[in-house]
Formats: sequence, structure tokens, C-alpha cells
Amino acid sequence: MMKRRTHPQTASPGARIASVAAVLVLSTVASLAIAQTPADANSRRVSESLAVNMCATCHGPTGVSTQPKVPRLAGQQRDYLEVQLKAFRTKSRNDPEAHTFMSSIASTLNDNVVAGLAEYYSAQTPGKGRESGRDAIQVAQGERLYQNGDRERGIAACSACHGTKGEGMSVFPRLAGQHAYYLGTQMQALQNKLRESPVMHGVIKNLTIEDIHVLAYYLESL
Repeated sequence: MMKRRTHPQTASPGARIASVAAVLVLSTVASLAIAQTPADANSRRVSESLAVNMCATCHGPTGVSTQPKVPRLAGQQRDYLEVQLKAFRTKSRNDPEAHTFMSSIASTLNDNVVAGLAEYYSAQTPGKGRESGRDAIQVAQGERLYQNGDRERGIAACSACHGTKGEGMSVFPRLAGQHAYYLGTQMQALQNKLRESPVMHGVIKNLTIEDIHVLAYYLESL
């Protein structure tokens, strides 16, 4: 079962210092790359360089993260990626596990580079789903809830916006193959309105913690 606690334990002073240092270094790298490139030229080249040399530290060189807390970006919807990067840049996306770090990085990116990063990751091959260690019954429960919703409890089918295979559409993100831990924390962040999304606030409000778990397990398996 997924742990119900969604926030990491308080880091040691040394870890916090290392984290701050990493933010400063990565932000400086991004700033220099953008400063040396006109806003209307070579944005695709700069974006790919940033993805491979900077973003890869957490997300992997092609966006297939292996860290449960870090989302997979490969094959993600381009429009969704662009909207989320801009939300981090304006500090309007407030989920606790990524807000400070991602806002520091995104603040260095102009619109052209944001668009280039979104294009780069959306063109990458998505990572494969996995079922290892997951209860087949729970995965099946998640599939039913995802595909059909639960009319009696006022829960809409996730597939209506995110696609029957979890592929996403425009600003509705790809969920297939995403880490179950990440999906679970984000669903709870949306449910608690730590992430701003009026549509999702209404859709997700009646989900139980068990619903969130089985949905996350199912989507990770795709």
C-alpha cells in the first residue's frame, strides 16, 4: 500500500544547505544560457541543452524519471507542460514537494525556452508502466474507477479528460506510466487545494484515500 504521509521528513541542516546550493547553481546555469541567446532565436537548441544538462538531474535525460517523487515528463502533453512551467514561474503552483525548487528554476526561463522544453519532452518516448509489487485486485479497481467513475458517489470518469489510455489531451496531462507515489501526492494536493485547478477540485473532492491509491496503482501500470 502507498504511504499515507505525503510530505518528506524534515531534512537535516546539511541537506537543506546542499539543496539551496543546488538551486543556486542550476538557476545560474539556466540564466547564463538564456542571457546568451536572443529570446526569439535558437530557443529549441537552448531548451534541449537545458533538458539534457540541467533538468536531467532529476527528470532523466529524456524525461523518464526513476525517482518516485519526481514526475515523468517524456510523452507528456505539450500544452500541459507549458502551462505548468509558467505556473511555477509565477509561483501560482503551490504543491509543497516541488514549489520552491521548481519556482527557482522556472523563474530563469523566458516564454520561448518554456515552449521549447515543452516541445522537447512531449516528443520523447514515454517510460513503460510497471505492475511489480502491486495488488492485481487494486489495479483492477483503479481501472474501473478511472474508466467509468462512480455515479452514486458523484465521481466522474477520469478517462473523459485524460483519455481512455491515460494519454492526456492538451492541458489535461498524460497520466499513463506516471509514478504512483507522485500521482497520489498530486491528487491529495489537488483535493486539499494546495494546487489551483477549479475543474479538478470539483472532480476529485469525493475520492477516498483508497480511491486515490488504486487510481495511482492503475495509472502507473499503463
